[in-house]
Order: sequence, then structure tokens, then C-alpha cells
Amino acid sequence: MLTTTLMFLNATLATMAIETAVLVAGLSHRHVLSVRVFAGIWLSACTLPVVWLVLPWFFSAPGSDGAYVVTAESFAVVTECCLFWFAFVRSQPRDMWATARDAMAILVANMLSYTAGGYILAT
Repeated sequence: MLTTTLMFLNATLATMAIETAVLVAGLSHRHVLSVRVFAGIWLSACTLPVVWLVLPWFFSAPGSDGAYVVTAESFAVVTECCLFWFAFVRSQPRDMWATARDAMAILVANMLSYTAGGYILAT
């Protein structure tokens, strides 16, 4: 139990660090630095518990690892994009390119944190 808790805590901190760095660099310039940093921490905090604690229950059968990864990462990206849009974009003037850049930054942040997590688990 303690090992699982420590793994979750370490994964959470690593994910937040990676995703925050990507969002600080990648979100559109209409968002101030404090919003970028907050988004990196807040969005990860919203999705990680579901990805780590809820979704594995639905994919516990042998051989379902691929389905879990696709579902978990899709859930994280879509949920984070929606949360970010509701919190920080919808009140902004419409700018399709800035919104697309924000969504792409969230996608890249999740891809990098997943890749880093996979690398850490493999080594």
C-alpha cells in the first residue's frame, strides 16, 4: 500500500513538473505566466486520480494494457482541454489559432508526461 502511494505521489509530481513546463512554453500568449503555471498543476490534479485510480478497474483483464493507455490518455487530453477552455478561454475574445495552440500544448504535455512515465517504468 505504501509503495503504491509513493508511486502515485512521485508520478503526480513528475507529471505536474513536465506538463507545467510544456504549458508554460506552449500555451498561447493570451495567458499570463501565473495562468500557465496554475494550469499545469491544476489540470494534472484533476485527471491523474481518474487515470491512476479509477480507469485501471475497468481494464484489469490480461491483455487490456493497450486499451487502457488509449482510454486513459484520451480521457486526460479531452478533459484537460475542456477544463482549460471553461476556466480560461471562453471569456476571451474568439481566436481559433490561439485556442488550437492551447489544445495542442495540452496534447503535447500529456504525450511527454506519458512517455516519461513509460521510460521511468521501463528502467
